[in-house]
Amino acid sequence: MARSAVETSVCIVFNIACSIVIVLLNKWVYVNVGFPNVTLTLVHFLVTAFGLKICQLMGVFQVKRVDLMEMLPVAVTFCGFVVLTNLSLQSNTIGTYQVAKVMTTPLIVVLQRCFYGKKFSFPVLLTLIPITLGVIIVFFYDIQLNLLGTVYATLGVLVTSMYQIWVSEKQHSLQMDAMQLLYYQAPLSAALLMVLVPFLEPMSATWNRSWSSSDLGMVLSSGVVALFVNLSIYWLLGNTSPLTYNMVGHLKFCLTLLGGYLLFREPLTFNQTMGILLTIVGVSTYAHLKVTEDKRSKKGLIG
Repeated sequence: MARSAVETSVCIVFNIACSIVIVLLNKWVYVNVGFPNVTLTLVHFLVTAFGLKICQLMGVFQVKRVDLMEMLPVAVTFCGFVVLTNLSLQSNTIGTYQVAKVMTTPLIVVLQRCFYGKKFSFPVLLTLIPITLGVIIVFFYDIQLNLLGTVYATLGVLVTSMYQIWVSEKQHSLQMDAMQLLYYQAPLSAALLMVLVPFLEPMSATWNRSWSSSDLGMVLSSGVVALFVNLSIYWLLGNTSPLTYNMVGHLKFCLTLLGGYLLFREPLTFNQTMGILLTIVGVSTYAHLKVTEDKRSKKGLIG
C-alpha cells in the first residue's frame, strides 16, 4: 500500500514536471519555428513509437501480442481528441475552452457509472463542485458561446473522456502495462494523423522552410519529452483512474497559472486567485478521500 502510494506520488510529480517542460518547449517551437500543432503531435507519436521500439529491443519491456482492432478505438479517440481540442481552441475564447475542458471530469464519472458500473462515493463526487466552480470563476470573464465552438467543445469533451476511459480499461482488460499499450497506440495514432494532417495544416510551409540545427533539436527534444509525458499519463490511467488523472490535470492548471504569476509577473485578479484556491481545495480533498478509501479497502481485504 505504502509502496503504491509512493509510486503514484512520484509518477504525478514526474508527469507535472514533464508537462511543464513540454509546454515551454512547444511554445518555443510554435513561436520560433512556426510548427503547426497537429503536425507537432504527429512528431511526438513518431518519436514515442521509435523510443518504445528501442526500449523493447533493450529488454525494458516485452511486447504482448494483441489484435490491432483492440487498439484501434484508443488510437481513433486520441486523434479525435487532438483534432477537436484544436478546433475548440480555434473557435472559442480561452475561457470557454478551459471551462469546457473541465467538464471532462464529471462526464467521466457519468460514463464510468453508466457503462462500466464504476461507483464513486458521495464525498468524492462532492469534490467535483469546488473544482468545477474554481475553473469557471477563473475564466468567467472570458466565457463567450457560439454554435460552432460549442459543438467542437462538446464533441471534444466526449471524445477526450472516452479516450481516457479506454486507455485505463484496455490496460486492465488486456492485462497490459503502460509501455505495452502505448507500443501499439503510438504508431497507430501516428498513421491516422498522417492521413489527417494534410487536410488540417499546411505541410509545404513546414517542411520546405530552412531548418537550423537548433530548430531540429528543439522539435526532437519536444518529441522525447512527449514520450515521457505519454508514459506517465498511461501509467496514471492504468494504475489509478481517469478521475484521478483529471485531478492531476486540474492541479497542473493551477500550478501553471501560479507559475505565470510568480515567474513572469502575469496578472492575477482577485476572482482568479479565489478560483485557483477553490480548485486546489477540491483536488486536495479528493486526494485525502482517495487515500482514506484505499486504506479502508485494504483493511477490509486483510480482515
